[in-house]
Amino acid sequence: MLKKISNRKRFFLPFFILLTLAILIKVFSYFPSKVEHYYSNGFYPPFSRFLRKITGIFPFSLGDILYTIALLTLMIWLIRGLRVFIKKKPLKPVFSSALKKMILWILGIYVWFNIAWGLNYDRLGITYKLGIEVKTYSTSELTELSQSLLEQLNKTRLQLGTAPTYPSANTMYSQVLDAYGKASKTFPFLSFQNPSMKSSLFGNLGNDLGYLGYYNPFSGEAQVNTTVPAFIIPFTVCHEAAHQLGYGSESEANLVGYITATQSGNTMFQYSAYFNLFAYANSQLYQVDSITAKANIKNLDTLVKTDYQTYRDFLIAHQNPIEPIISRYYGLFLQANKQPLGILTYDEVVGWLIAYKNKFGKI
Repeated sequence: MLKKISNRKRFFLPFFILLTLAILIKVFSYFPSKVEHYYSNGFYPPFSRFLRKITGIFPFSLGDILYTIALLTLMIWLIRGLRVFIKKKPLKPVFSSALKKMILWILGIYVWFNIAWGLNYDRLGITYKLGIEVKTYSTSELTELSQSLLEQLNKTRLQLGTAPTYPSANTMYSQVLDAYGKASKTFPFLSFQNPSMKSSLFGNLGNDLGYLGYYNPFSGEAQVNTTVPAFIIPFTVCHEAAHQLGYGSESEANLVGYITATQSGNTMFQYSAYFNLFAYANSQLYQVDSITAKANIKNLDTLVKTDYQTYRDFLIAHQNPIEPIISRYYGLFLQANKQPLGILTYDEVVGWLIAYKNKFGKI
């Protein structure tokens, strides 16, 4: 009898604590101005710097190891459950125990995810910081943006020369500090310390699953897929650093990454940003004015066309039936975190960039 009471306490006490925290977090998330002030500009910056400082000590990705352990643990649980079922042991106590563990794990992950980073999805965000208002944009604005990006794209590619030598990933991780340092002179809220960027341990797998990088909220690390064509990596690094600064949505991270890369004074970072953003803008333009979009493609410098072909060949070489499924579920994750367009949220940066251009008169 005493043992049963003890077992109940071991479950209900942590369950009550975690559930209470989860409810408080959820209620707090409905007040974006409070989240912006008390969390994103209050608790999160020093907490995230401390977390990155700790994980940055290690040259490998602790987050990737954590994910691996979690996956192996889940597999072990499933195997044990299957063995119990095969041996026809009493299922009720096993199921009850497994269910309690699962509930505690889910609540614990939810609480830590939001405390460590997730509440940034509920902040006022980069539009508030920049003082811009994203509105429905016209075809003429989209055309102007795509052609401005086209001009910068050709210009920076010519500056790189015919066969540019890109630095190592670790060098780029250092250079991102310089990039954010320069951007912070114009926008102080982009000040960045302790980046804790790591090359993903699963880069080749990432090519098949369709990701260039990802932020690990549990370790504070930014993982970058360094097995992709080199000219893609600098913008990815800036994008993931934006997540580390607390810009949760993909469109926000794209805009912050773009601003940082283009103001860096580093031609490789600039070209990488223009390369990515032109692709977004011209793709949007193609949907409303395919003739102008096709003309933009024709006006690309030969070197840029070669790079686009290189990237296109890379993507084709890694096409597989699993990637669309992964994209689908990642899209659902984005939708659950206040990004209703799901995977298309990345494309929203076009509207954000037009709003930025309208206010500051440049891209």
